Amino acid sequence: MKVVVDRIVEGFAVVLIEEQEKMFHVPVEELPEGTQEGSWLRIDFTLDEEQTDSMYQKNKRLLDKLIQRGRTRSGRE
Repeated sequence: MKVVVDRIVEGFAVVLIEEQEKMFHVPVEELPEGTQEGSWLRIDFTLDEEQTDSMYQKNKRLLDKLIQRGRTRSGRE
C-alpha cells in the first residue's frame, strides 16, 4: 500500500491512502528520516504472531478473573 504525506501539523503527519478518500495521523518521529510534505511512503503489514498470542493470553487471564469474581459475588462457589 502506498500513502502520501499531505501535510505536517504540530508533530503529526496527515497521511492519505493512495486512491482512497481516507486519511490518518502519524507521529512524525515514527516516519523515515527525511520525510516531508509530498513524500510517498510504502506501508507493509506483517503479522506479529508472538504479540497476537501474548495479548490473547493476557485477555484470557483477565476474562477468567472477571468470571471468577462474578461467581464468587453471586455465591455460586
